[in-house]
Amino acid sequence: MSFLRPLCNLSNIKNIPSIIRRCYSQNSINLSDPTVLNYLKYLMLQHEDLATKSRTPEESKRLFDIKPIVNVLEQRIALYDSIESLKDLNKKESEDSEMKKMIKEEAQIYLSSLKSIDEELQQILLEPILTDGGILLEVTAGAGGQEAMLFARELFQLYDLYAKYKDWEVNIASIEKSDLGGIRKASMLIEGYGVPELMRIEAGVHRVQRIPSTEKSSRIHTSTVSVAVLPQPTDIELSIPEKDITIETKRASGAGGQHVNTTDSAVRIIHIPTGTAVECQEGRSQIKNKEIAMQKLKTILLQKQIEEQSSKINSERKAQIGSGNRNEKIRTYNYPQDRITEHREGGGTMHSLKTFMEGGAQLEQLQESLLRQQRYQNVVEEINEFVKKYQTDANNK
Repeated sequence: MSFLRPLCNLSNIKNIPSIIRRCYSQNSINLSDPTVLNYLKYLMLQHEDLATKSRTPEESKRLFDIKPIVNVLEQRIALYDSIESLKDLNKKESEDSEMKKMIKEEAQIYLSSLKSIDEELQQILLEPILTDGGILLEVTAGAGGQEAMLFARELFQLYDLYAKYKDWEVNIASIEKSDLGGIRKASMLIEGYGVPELMRIEAGVHRVQRIPSTEKSSRIHTSTVSVAVLPQPTDIELSIPEKDITIETKRASGAGGQHVNTTDSAVRIIHIPTGTAVECQEGRSQIKNKEIAMQKLKTILLQKQIEEQSSKINSERKAQIGSGNRNEKIRTYNYPQDRITEHREGGGTMHSLKTFMEGGAQLEQLQESLLRQQRYQNVVEEINEFVKKYQTDANNK
């Protein structure tokens, strides 16, 4: 994109990290920094280019994402033009005190508007982008025996309550219970606005510290529960031919009363090429259980497909920064001190565990804070890549 070069004089930059650190601090962007201004000009030119051509789906999404930023930038430019016009007028009317007073008052209005626009621009740059979609959430008891299983049940209930609080659609896919009423492993399908982004925040290892109700001692016990979040595929992304699956029905096991004993409502689907098997018996309807099981199977197969395609990249990434998913502690629930500690950037410490486990505003606020931090880091990285690209481009001229 050679038409950007006149706006991007970055060839003399020697220390990119120091430049990048100068551009933003405390999760805000320094809008007056020359590097950031060049980046914003780049977005405007990119928007102009995309708006006047036939676009791929990826380019259409990019245009949609940057359009709100460009709209505010256009307002910002218009205000700067007005301020410059006032400066020129002020020079011409240097002897007219009444006119100078009016110019000063108007300048204050423009500056106040500029402050509001800059605040709006900061918000748009750093606001998380949410989408409609669905995920398969799996909760698995880890280290800690029965105590881990009991907490797995509580965590699973937390997400069920939270989904209802957010008015999302929830379907319980499977529950493998322990002897004492805990959960060894359970999964649910969640769909709705913001689900893919907000619930991805929950993936990782959750640690609980408390005195077990299953023991007589007062010793604090530490156990872990793993949460995995897999994106649900669309019909376009993954379709399964009927010849590739075997569907079995049987009577549901466990609690359920007379209905369970008289109806073959449980469904088991086997994907023949891979040997992957899924079950669903949580609903009373065989049709509904089949629908949930099929969606779960598609989600698992898509995830396997993604992992196979990107195994090399994932290996290199894990070697550098860790998995960021199952094998890293993301949050600690400390019952004796009545606090929740989020260990990732953008988190912190909250209190009132009972309220938090009810799946309401506290979890919502935490997820939104973590998403904003991620969005901030993404913008930082995009500016960083912009600087590197055009520094290289200038050096190769």
